[in-house]
Amino acid sequence: MKKIEAIIRRTKFEDVRDALLEADIEWFSYYEVRGIGKTREGRIYRGVVYDTSSIERILLSVVVREKNVEKTVQAIMKAAQTGEIGDGRIFIIPIEDAVRIRTGERGDIALYNAEQEK
Repeated sequence: MKKIEAIIRRTKFEDVRDALLEADIEWFSYYEVRGIGKTREGRIYRGVVYDTSSIERILLSVVVREKNVEKTVQAIMKAAQTGEIGDGRIFIIPIEDAVRIRTGERGDIALYNAEQEK
């Protein structure tokens, strides 16, 4: 099992969500986050300078079986990519175990219902 964390533009969240659903990734968490990027500049709006070095992004977190890692990464990349600086990052982290609280099932089966395997 792997945990995939992706930091993406807020404007691309709906595209990424739809791409994950098309790739049969039906469960993930997301959080609104702020980060600091390389660009350090102020923007002027109506005579007031605003610091834009703090960037608003979405952090996606999804745990998948080994067989679903590449299709998940590809779905995120294709949907989130604009070709400009600031498209984000994807991190792939190994997961040692998973436990379904309701039934006590462990491992891959804790991620999905057995009926879905058919």
